[in-house]
Amino acid sequence: MKAIQISETGGPEVLRYVDLPTPQPGPTEVLVKAHAIGVGMPDVLVRTGAYAWMPPMPAIPGIEMSGRVVAAGAQVRSLKIGDPVFVSARELAFRGSCYAQYLCADADSVYPLPQGVDLDAAACLSNYQVAWHLLYSATNGYRYDSVLVWAAAGGVGTALVQLARLAGKRVIALASSPAKCRFTVEQGADHCINYKTGDVGAEIAAITGGRGIDLVLDPVGGPNFSRNFDYAAPLGLVVNYGLLEGRADPSYAQAMQRRFGDSLGFRFFSMHVFDKLPERRRAAMVELLPLLAQGKIRPVIFDRIPLQEARRAHALFDTGEVMGKLLLKP
Repeated sequence: MKAIQISETGGPEVLRYVDLPTPQPGPTEVLVKAHAIGVGMPDVLVRTGAYAWMPPMPAIPGIEMSGRVVAAGAQVRSLKIGDPVFVSARELAFRGSCYAQYLCADADSVYPLPQGVDLDAAACLSNYQVAWHLLYSATNGYRYDSVLVWAAAGGVGTALVQLARLAGKRVIALASSPAKCRFTVEQGADHCINYKTGDVGAEIAAITGGRGIDLVLDPVGGPNFSRNFDYAAPLGLVVNYGLLEGRADPSYAQAMQRRFGDSLGFRFFSMHVFDKLPERRRAAMVELLPLLAQGKIRPVIFDRIPLQEARRAHALFDTGEVMGKLLLKP
C-alpha cells in the first residue's frame, strides 16, 4: 500500500510517500480502506516532534480516517465487508497510522457510520469530538449562555461554532481576517471580531452590554493568554486547549487575582484526559453521528489534496489560511 511516513521530525519535507506492506487483520480486527483522511494540528505536532505523546519512529502520521471495511477477522461480528466506518487514532495504541491507503484496527475501536453518510464529511469528525468535549466535558456542569471562540475559522473552531449554536448559545467568534469573519458568521456565529484590527475587549463589551462572555475557549495560549480574563463575565470560565503560540504565560494568575471578586474559573483541557476513560470519550460520537446523518452539523471542507501531496497539504495548513477542514485523498 501507499502511505506517508516520517523517520525524523521537521517541516513538511520530512513527509515521505512510501510503499509499505498492506496490513492483514487479526482475529478481532478489520482492514479499512481509506476514503478520506483529515489533516489537523495533532499531525503537525507529530511531524515537528512537539507532540507529548509521540508514536515510535518510523511513524505513519494521521489521527482520523473515513473508509470502508474490506476484510475482517474470524471473530468479528459487529462489522462486515462494505460497512462505512470512521477511524480515530484516539482509540488506537498510538496517535497515528491514518495517512495510508489501508489501516488495521480492532473492530471495537472503529465507529460504524450510518449508511448514506458523506464519507468526506465523516473524516472531519475528530474536530467535532474535541468541540463537543470542550462544550460539555471541559465545562463539567458549568451553566453558560455565551461562548467566545478563538481561531473560529479553523477545523475545531468551525465545529465549536456549529455545535454551540445548535445548543442555543450566543456565539462570538474571533478570526484574523474579514474573509474568515464572514466565514464564521456563515457557520452560525452571532458576531465575529477581527482580532488583528479590532479592539477585542471594547467590541465584546459593546456586544454584551459590558457583561462579558460566560465561556472563553482558547487554543492559542502564549504570552498574551491572560487577556482572556478581561473578556470573561462574572463567574466566567476560561479554557485553554492548545498551544498555538506556546504555553500560557503564568501571568494569567495575576489577571484572575485582579478580578478576585468576579470568581473567575480556569481549566487546561486535553483530550488525553480520556486515555483511561475511553467510554466517556466515545460518548461524544454517540451524540455526533446522528447530527451528521441528519445534516445538523456540516463539516466545511477547504480542499481535497492527493495523499502523495501530503507535503503540499502540510505547507498549506502551516500558512494558517485553511478555513474548515483539509483532507487527503488516497
